[in-house]
Amino acid sequence: MACAGDTPTLETMAAVALLREHFPDVKVRVVNVVDLMTLQTSSEQPHGFPDREFDSIFTTNKPVIFAYHGYPTLIHRLTYKRKNHTNFHVHGYRQEGTTTTPFDMTVLNEPDRFHLAGDAADRAERLQPRNAHFKQHLRSRLVDHTQYVREYGDDLPEIRDWKWRY
Repeated sequence: MACAGDTPTLETMAAVALLREHFPDVKVRVVNVVDLMTLQTSSEQPHGFPDREFDSIFTTNKPVIFAYHGYPTLIHRLTYKRKNHTNFHVHGYRQEGTTTTPFDMTVLNEPDRFHLAGDAADRAERLQPRNAHFKQHLRSRLVDHTQYVREYGDDLPEIRDWKWRY
């Protein structure tokens, strides 16, 4: 799991908490990218990580679910020369939504905890045979969220007040 930005980082950590709760035997690495230019190669950008360092952080063969507050194409453009670039799956701004709650905007654009966790469960080979109940749980949570926002005009308290517990 990777993220850049305050809300994407919060949602990524919440997604990791969901994964840990439902799949306690699975290890998840979280990379918080503070300087997006480190994603480029060092030959293209002075801040860029050398390939070896980048590969040690993001691996060369594992899926990377990346939450970003901007357009996903930027992350793809910054990583396209990396060995693992085809395994980067970016959730970001898709120009969805209108005036609504903060969390609802993430749901509509899909860099929310439920979409991130579901994508991770779909792409991690070890989880594919046993992720059906988890995916149903995530869909149910999204329905609960939508109903609550439409009725009360605010985010669910457990979403709005969520804190990292691990």
